Amino acid sequence: MEDVSFKLSREMQRALATIARHEDVTIGAIVRGAIERDLRRRQAKPPDRADERLVAPLRALLADDLAYASGWKDLAQRLRRKGYVLREAGGGLVLCDTDGKRLCKASELGCSYIRLAERFNAPFPHHRHRLGYR
Repeated sequence: MEDVSFKLSREMQRALATIARHEDVTIGAIVRGAIERDLRRRQAKPPDRADERLVAPLRALLADDLAYASGWKDLAQRLRRKGYVLREAGGGLVLCDTDGKRLCKASELGCSYIRLAERFNAPFPHHRHRLGYR
C-alpha cells in the first residue's frame, strides 16, 4: 500500500475516531472501506436497459393494446396477436417475442407491473410478487 495524505475537517476526524474506537479499527481502514465501496459502485454495470431504437417502435406499436386492455387475459391476447408475450422478471415484467427472446421491460413501454396490476385490480397471473392482492 502507498501512503496518501489529505485534509479532513475536525468534525469529520472526531466522527471517524469515534467510529474507529467503536468498531476497533483504524481510521485508515474506515476510509479505505468507504473508497472501495464507492469505486465498486462507480464501476458497477449500468442497469439492463433495452436500446431506445428498439423500444420506441414497440411503444408505438403496442400503445393502444397497453392502454385499452381490460385485464391480464385481454392484454395477453392482444400482445400474442402481434407476436409478443409478457413474462415475469424479478419484481416486474418483460416483453418477449413468442420465441421467448427478451426485448425490453414493461416499464420501458410506459406500463410498469405495479401500474398494470393496479389498473387490472389483480397481480400478473402466477407472479411471485403479489403486491397486496390475494
